[in-house]
Amino acid sequence: MLRPLVLSVGNAALLVSALVYSKNVSHCPGYTLTSLTEFQHGLFAQLELAGPACNAFGSDIANLTLEVTYQSQSTIRVAIFDTAEDQFRIPTSIIPPPPLPTKSLIDDSDLVFNYDPSPFAFWITRRSDPDAMPIFDTRISSLPTTPIPPFNVSDPSTAFDGFPLVFEDQYLQITSALPLGTNIYGLGEVIASSGFRRDIGTGGGSGTIQTHWNRDDANPIDQNMYGSHPIYLEHRYNETTGKATASGVVLVSASGSDILLQTPPGSPVSLIQYRMLGGTFDFYFFSGPNDIDVIAQYAAISGYPFMPPAWSFGFHLCRWGYHNVSDDIANAEAMRGAGIPLEVQWNDIDLYHVFRDFTTDPISFPTDEIRSFIENLTANHQHCIAVTVNNTDVYDPFTRGSEMGVFMKNPDESLYIGQVWPGYTAFPDWFSDNAVEWWTEALMNWSTNGGVDFSGIWLDMNEATSLCGYSCGTGANLSALAPLSVANVTVVGYPECYNETVSGPSGNMTINGTSTYSCSDASGSGASVAVRTSARTRSVGTGIGAGEETGINVTYPPYATHNGFGALSAHVVATNATHTGDYLELDVHNLFGMMEARATYLALQKVRPGQRPFIIGRSTFVSQGRWAGHWLGDNYSKWEYMYLNIQGVLQFQIYQVPMIPRDGIDGNADEELCNRWMQLSAFMPFYRNHNTYAALPQEPYRWDSVADASKIAIRARYSLLPYWYTLFANASTAGLPPIRALFYEFPDEPELFTVDRQWLVGKDILSFSAMSASFSKFMKYEIRDEEFELMGIPRHRKACATRVQNPQELLDANREGGPFTSAAVIPIEPCFAMQTDMLIPSCPHLANLVEARPHKHDKAHHNIKQATRIELKTSHLAERTSERSSEPPAPDWDHDP
Repeated sequence: MLRPLVLSVGNAALLVSALVYSKNVSHCPGYTLTSLTEFQHGLFAQLELAGPACNAFGSDIANLTLEVTYQSQSTIRVAIFDTAEDQFRIPTSIIPPPPLPTKSLIDDSDLVFNYDPSPFAFWITRRSDPDAMPIFDTRISSLPTTPIPPFNVSDPSTAFDGFPLVFEDQYLQITSALPLGTNIYGLGEVIASSGFRRDIGTGGGSGTIQTHWNRDDANPIDQNMYGSHPIYLEHRYNETTGKATASGVVLVSASGSDILLQTPPGSPVSLIQYRMLGGTFDFYFFSGPNDIDVIAQYAAISGYPFMPPAWSFGFHLCRWGYHNVSDDIANAEAMRGAGIPLEVQWNDIDLYHVFRDFTTDPISFPTDEIRSFIENLTANHQHCIAVTVNNTDVYDPFTRGSEMGVFMKNPDESLYIGQVWPGYTAFPDWFSDNAVEWWTEALMNWSTNGGVDFSGIWLDMNEATSLCGYSCGTGANLSALAPLSVANVTVVGYPECYNETVSGPSGNMTINGTSTYSCSDASGSGASVAVRTSARTRSVGTGIGAGEETGINVTYPPYATHNGFGALSAHVVATNATHTGDYLELDVHNLFGMMEARATYLALQKVRPGQRPFIIGRSTFVSQGRWAGHWLGDNYSKWEYMYLNIQGVLQFQIYQVPMIPRDGIDGNADEELCNRWMQLSAFMPFYRNHNTYAALPQEPYRWDSVADASKIAIRARYSLLPYWYTLFANASTAGLPPIRALFYEFPDEPELFTVDRQWLVGKDILSFSAMSASFSKFMKYEIRDEEFELMGIPRHRKACATRVQNPQELLDANREGGPFTSAAVIPIEPCFAMQTDMLIPSCPHLANLVEARPHKHDKAHHNIKQATRIELKTSHLAERTSERSSEPPAPDWDHDP
């Protein structure tokens, strides 16, 4: 929302308190369509409030504009915004809309926009089947009768008072009918108790309230987390025909919101309702008709994912707790000595001097020593990645940033000062015209003068997290607050079924020949919990408070979302912070992480010219994948979370952020869990082992059994790296997901719609692992009646559930019967043998690859019947269609494999 920031705190509070909102939409009149103009690609219309304002959670806006665009053969855009354009809309410079088609598609697109003028409502149908239930339908006649009592009796806000279109300055609402009990996926980031398939309130489920407000919380169940992705994939199964179709819907809005999925008792339909704290409606509808098509169609809106450099597909090792450069050196040497390939060594905040970004500690990581260490890595074809944490206190980058005006401010134009690791800190304003230049300069200085010649950047705490309330450092001595201490950081507990009281702290699977397994049943018990007693919870109190405006409550909007921390400003930069362009943090909060990733991508193009940027970020939003990958955060080292992370990886394939790891950081990992996690992660896109401060070491060489299993898993992964490379080439050019749910390839088998313990790597490799302690046999789905052997496990393909053996040292991964069905792209580096002392001498598995009929979106059309190298040219792979004109330049495939 573009709002003048001129009112004092006291006067604004009085004005806000004088307003009374009904907090009930049952009397909201909706809107009437009063005029309509068609153009080549769609229509414009004017909407007027159809009766007296209801002011349910804000002030009703009387005049709206409707814009409908037939964006492509498969995509319709429906935007509803205030005619005065005072509400916040994401600038097109941040997320560019796709170009208009060269010809009109109104009469032959896959989807059709339909509407009623009074009360205004719209619905989206398939042109091929206009009588089928619409993909999206806002007509009140299609929805259940209201009022509907709260589906959570302790939460009155879960009632449905009515389904009118509501458009107020602080509250927007729209509702669509869905087929009863349909299959919905996405709407994250979330760890959903229902699994990858979202709970829609049928089959004994209680429904879903998905909040979108980015926050620093790694492990909550059914709550908001680091990222916001208001897109869902619907897999609609017709029991009569036995066939399924897929469609998708994305709302491109940065507003804080609740999205509800529910099926009221006795209702013939399910529903989805959007409740937003501001902004506008900007929907895109995708026709599919299959799941992979929907995901690919979304890429034309979000931007196609970046193409990672070849080395990033290798194994990465990281922990918070490599205390000095000697630890780094010892770790790299231990990996080499154990014969375990290591492509990338990461450094966490231990690297910093008093936790300041772009620094190295002069005692623990002297510039000359860290430079020498990285040079040694480079000589061994290895790489280094360093962390940044969005915290700038009083030192050179702060001084330079202040001169350039790149930090967030308070309503009175003073600097917004929060608290992170180094103490009082300022936060970058990514809307500033100078922000990218400042960020580039800081990274360049760190790389060239600081000795940290990084190959990639890790963006942490970029929700943006702040550990104090509001601008707590305003008016204070910015050097007076000491950095956070890690002296009291402790880790207690172990994974389920390991009892450290009985077996001691080793985490070993056996001690003196006796198993340490301590559970009485397969479910396991106990929890491994990391307790960060000072580093995460310390706060210095509340700052200057909210600078409110006339009629606007920036701090506590009248509608309270189900934010896991309660108040929107809790544990993050406060909602009253201001940005260039008079934007309020309330409106742009969810953009911070993605915009930092964008700035870092642009910076690395200059810091490392000719090299593909590699960035992993924690907080994400629509279009994150254009610039960076994501890791699933500080999730627990527990069997439960090893399983739960699979749904996260599947989610982010929908969100077009395919480069994603599942690396269990928080808590002690025992031998068996580490064993399984190393195996399972070898068949995920981004392969990293990460650990927390003060926890039991979990590098793969720490236990002999883990070292043996890791070498088998890594060699299996490396033998398939040309296949991984091809998957990501197709992701970056066509939006095809590298990791797939089983039902994507078998859409008409209902028993697969909830399967999230198995996954497909591309369309060819089916993966699964034991998900609890002391399991060597389990049930899984296998496919087809042929045999194939991978990692030493014979396979018998059957289209049914099968019990299979799974020894500790082996991951269960197998290739579907028949030849690989994807053409492959081989990087210039032979067989992805990245370390000179870990060369894979040949690629025998490639002999099985044939030039198959590619997916209709595939761009990699190469005959690779022989295991030969292919010199990649831009014309081979980096084709750009008109839908991609807003993308970053095509990768230099010759220069950086």
